[in-house]
Amino acid sequence: MWIKAALSALALVAAIGAGGGARAEAPIVIKFSHVVAPDAPKGLAAERFRVLAEQLTRGRVRVEVYPNSQLYKDKEELEALQLGAVQMLAPSLAKFGPLGVKEFEAFDLPYIFPTKAALYAVTEGQIGRGLLRKLEPKGITGLAYWDNGFKVMSANRPLHDPADFRGLRMRIQGSKVLDAQMRALGAVPQVLAFSEAYPALQSGVVDGTENPPSNMLTQRMNEVQKHLTVSNHGYLGYAVIVNKKFWDGLPRDVRSQLEQALRQATAFEKTIAQRDNDRALEAIRKTGKTVVYTLTEPQQAAWRRALLPVQKQMEARIGEDLIKEINRTTAQNR
Repeated sequence: MWIKAALSALALVAAIGAGGGARAEAPIVIKFSHVVAPDAPKGLAAERFRVLAEQLTRGRVRVEVYPNSQLYKDKEELEALQLGAVQMLAPSLAKFGPLGVKEFEAFDLPYIFPTKAALYAVTEGQIGRGLLRKLEPKGITGLAYWDNGFKVMSANRPLHDPADFRGLRMRIQGSKVLDAQMRALGAVPQVLAFSEAYPALQSGVVDGTENPPSNMLTQRMNEVQKHLTVSNHGYLGYAVIVNKKFWDGLPRDVRSQLEQALRQATAFEKTIAQRDNDRALEAIRKTGKTVVYTLTEPQQAAWRRALLPVQKQMEARIGEDLIKEINRTTAQNR
């Protein structure tokens, strides 16, 4: 009897030492993995979400952010999320095509978003919400869209006209649309993980790539690319996603607090993305290592003529009705 009493006393002392009274509740851990630098717009937004989530849940949630492919590379992170090895990601929208949700490759189509207003009419409207719902059968819950921005082209020779791409080996994400885009320009597409892009450019395995300026600067790609063309030919965005089983299993009040944290982090991310791209482009220009060139109107028109057929080419893969719906929505919201 006295042994039981002693053990009960020891248990009470341990509980008090751990936080007093009842046993202290262990925080819910969210591992948030991403592949960009901490000071890129996505990296900054992930950190903002971490702070807000921990504040709003009063410590019931602890968010661990792993930037720069510390945990997983491009091709690995979605599988890790589905298996529950991480709980949260913000992959580029191109990643969902290889997963089997090919409709997301509409975001890769060249010249489909003329302005940010047109883009937001898609992502924040019925089209965007409908696309996120298509992830649920894959064990993924889509929560929000984050920006990176419109892309530039870079290489070690000037890229002013479509003919300038002929024969260049261009690094791309694993997207059939981006593959078709580069082939339409006469280039040879090479699929490489984001973390492998800089060494591939440095060693000459590839000749050039496409990125928003903030990605190019934070990954130091400008140090190994002599020419950059401000083409704004395509868009790079992200979807903030979570493991569906994990998300559905959260207490309702915690889920609501995390949704609030994400809304605030998303608003923050959208304000800094364009600012950081503008600053990055100016910083690249000031280094003097990379010649920054902006297409003239006739040159832009030539790029459009070369690239717009990709939309027709991808109708069977992405869905003709979806492409038409996006074009109709963007035309109404320029």
